Order: sequence, then C-alpha cells, then structure tokens
Amino acid sequence: MKFGHMVTKNAEKSQLVRQQGVTLLEMLVALAVAAIVLTVVAPSMQTIVAKNRITADINQTSAVIQYARFNAIDQKSATLVCPTPDYNDCSTNWNQAKMVFVDANSNGNRDSSEPLLMTTDTIEGGNTMKGPSASIEFTDSGASNVTNSMSDTAALVICDKTKDSKLTRALLINQQGRVRVSFDSDNDDIHEDSSGDALSCS
Repeated sequence: MKFGHMVTKNAEKSQLVRQQGVTLLEMLVALAVAAIVLTVVAPSMQTIVAKNRITADINQTSAVIQYARFNAIDQKSATLVCPTPDYNDCSTNWNQAKMVFVDANSNGNRDSSEPLLMTTDTIEGGNTMKGPSASIEFTDSGASNVTNSMSDTAALVICDKTKDSKLTRALLINQQGRVRVSFDSDNDDIHEDSSGDALSCS
C-alpha cells in the first residue's frame, strides 16, 4: 500500500511538472497577438512623441517671445528676440538658439554692454523652425515690428522631421505684439496661419 501510494504521488507530481510548460501553438498565438498590438500601437506612440517634441519647442519659444514683450513694456525699452549662432549676432536661422536683449544702440546685434535677458536652446529632435527674415522687436508699448519688415502677422512655423502637415504648428505674432498658437479652424487636422491658409513645411 505504501509503495502504491508513493507511485501515485510521483505520477501526480510528474504530471504537474509537465503542465507548467507552454505549447508551441500557445507561443505562436501569443507572438501573433503581440505583433498585432505593436503594429497598431507603435505608430500612435511615434505620433505622440512627435507632438510632445513640437509642443515643447512651441512652449519654449513662446515663453521667450512673451518675455521680450513684457520686458519692453516694463522697462520702456525696445527689446529684440532673434536667433543667434553665438549669443552676440542675430541671424535668420530660427533653428538656432534664441536670445532676448535690449538693443540700446539699435544696431540689430547684442554688444558687450547689452546683457542677455533670456535665451533658449537650439531646436533638437529632428524638428525644424522657420520664421521671419528679421529680428522680432517690441516697442515700449508692447507693439511688434511686423508692420515694418514683415506681413501683418509674423509666423514661426515648427515642423516635425517627417514634414507631416498634421503635426505642423506655428506661433503667430500680430501688430500689437500678441502671441498665439495656431489652431485647426476647419477641423481637417491641419492648423492654419493668420490668413486661414493651411500650414506647410514644404
């Protein structure tokens, strides 16, 4: 009896050990489900990451521009914001770092006697930014110089590396110096500029 009981227990234990494995069919089904999930989720995750990068660049640039306007009003001094390769000279490449300073001698560049008020990093992560061909200047009333050297509204357009129009965003600055982010007014998933034209990175 003891021997028979021992054999039965060993057989049950052996059967339990065998049942702990995964069959080939179960593994193939699990891999198929995982592949389907990745196929569906991966593009969505890439879009979310791209939107977050663009939003970060929009927020950083908007903060600098609004600070320049606030400083011009608060200090009663014309204040410039421009892209720069070296934190001294202004350029027209908006992918570069941005700087804010009071241009006391109106020469369009920052001299050693003109302190930096605020700066940003360069555009990274594959994003690109295009903007006006002149520095953005705010007067002591807070108005911008867009009527002098640009159209009625200046636009800083930020594009994803894929150039997808649905990911393109813009900062729009009007004559009064107000800054706003572009939006999709006609619900076609593409933001528009101040004239109502779809933003493009081409």
